[in-house]
Amino acid sequence: MPIHVSAATVVDQLGRKVCVPDHPGRIVCLAPSITEIMFALDLSDRLAGATQFSDYPPQANRLAKVGSYVRLDVEKIVALKPDLCIAVKDGNPLTAIRKLEALGIPVYAVDPRNLEAVMDTLQELGRLLSVSDRSDAIVAGMRHRIERVRQTVAGATHRPTVFFQIGIAPIVSVGTDTFIHELIDMAGGVNLAAGDTPYPRFSKEAVIASRPEVLIITSMARKAVFEQVKREWREWESIPAVKNDRIYLVDSNVLDRATPRLADGLEMLARLIHPDRFGPNRFALDQSEAGERDDKGVLP
Repeated sequence: MPIHVSAATVVDQLGRKVCVPDHPGRIVCLAPSITEIMFALDLSDRLAGATQFSDYPPQANRLAKVGSYVRLDVEKIVALKPDLCIAVKDGNPLTAIRKLEALGIPVYAVDPRNLEAVMDTLQELGRLLSVSDRSDAIVAGMRHRIERVRQTVAGATHRPTVFFQIGIAPIVSVGTDTFIHELIDMAGGVNLAAGDTPYPRFSKEAVIASRPEVLIITSMARKAVFEQVKREWREWESIPAVKNDRIYLVDSNVLDRATPRLADGLEMLARLIHPDRFGPNRFALDQSEAGERDDKGVLP
């Protein structure tokens, strides 16, 4: 059980009071997005473990794994003797969090729901872990890139309609309350699946009838399967995206993880949606400035 010689009580993004060590040296990340943020903040030397699918950057694969973020293995976490765990509201089971806290392991939770909140979270974690200079620099770079996209999109005379496919059988897309919807909108597109349902289902007929000008399919780990889906869509030449050869496969991790790579995802979508305004190498020189779900029992 960890012993905190010097600690401070802070309030996390869920309004919970958490006693955090002054300089936590053994951190366990309870979601892939948190792992990615820790690497971005150059804190990999403080990481004791991470959840399954924490695969970016590649060095994250070498960390001890403590189950998936929706099915945490409490025993494995405890065995790593962390002095801090960083959790996410959307996914981490409340029962596991309570067990960790009952054992004296502090758990600091974040809940970024949009791009602005992701940047706030980066700076908040930077302050919490005494690396504000790094987090501030990352956020400044992100804001610069976001503003550049916004300014370029503002000059477009047309906003193409976009259908973003993340599921195959059934066909699943993204509603308004998602990172991907926000990025599509900021990139100058119109999300055809916008609405109150976060991940709405569609029939193939409904997609065809909506006549998307851009069709984007996430590849994730099943790229061969999604390549087949792309070939199947090509049979429907009545769809403008098919007729104009605007069907794209993309890495989902740069579009739906709450990390600095959302700026990469925004630039990627801007190039796909407005190729006339964003050439293929438009952002090539600026990349240094800076692809399972369970809604039960999550943090309150």
